[in-house]
Amino acid sequence: MMPPYLKICGIRQLSTAAMITKYNIDYIGFVFAPSKRQVSPLEAQLIASQMKLESTKQRFVGVFVNPSVEHLIEITDSIPLDVVQLHGQEPASLIREFKSKRMNIQVWKAIGLIDQQEDTPEIINAKLSPYLGLIDALLLDAYDPLVGGGTGRAFQWERIPAYADWLRKNGILLFIAGGLHPHNISSLLSAYGPEIDGIDVSSGVETDGMKDLDKIRIFTERVKFQ
Repeated sequence: MMPPYLKICGIRQLSTAAMITKYNIDYIGFVFAPSKRQVSPLEAQLIASQMKLESTKQRFVGVFVNPSVEHLIEITDSIPLDVVQLHGQEPASLIREFKSKRMNIQVWKAIGLIDQQEDTPEIINAKLSPYLGLIDALLLDAYDPLVGGGTGRAFQWERIPAYADWLRKNGILLFIAGGLHPHNISSLLSAYGPEIDGIDVSSGVETDGMKDLDKIRIFTERVKFQ
């Protein structure tokens, strides 16, 4: 079985990005939404441009919360994003319009799972079917009423199979986020690894709000070498 994709989110410094290129990391995430990890378009452009010059293998993800199509177009015109990740209440119509203008850029949709909420096949289908044919991956995160993600809280992992079943049937990848760190990632993958296509981590590989290269190394090893 192939190991899941790995995305390190919230990269803000070229020095950090340069150091982690030697690790087996698939995606680097830039947060453009209001957040303590937010980067300006210029900062992201400088990091991405330098990494492209060095022919690194990592792909770039831009994280947004309730953007306009115009904002997405503006950012993707200046930064070589491979993926747009949406963490708000973006309607299918917005994604459809964006995809019509940027067919070569993937769209990942994040949803926050409310504790104790029921996950029947009918509920999941009603929630996700509007995005059929529009998104390339779904990212499950813990629900927070104030922010779009990156809270460092985990959701109830036992809810993963119900979503994985629907997504697999419809050809959509499943990424898991929320409260992951080097001490619990092995437990997640031991329990649900075959159902997970990708892992997204941010605060779990930080120390005092800054990316910690040692934590990133350990986390990567535990994702890629289970």
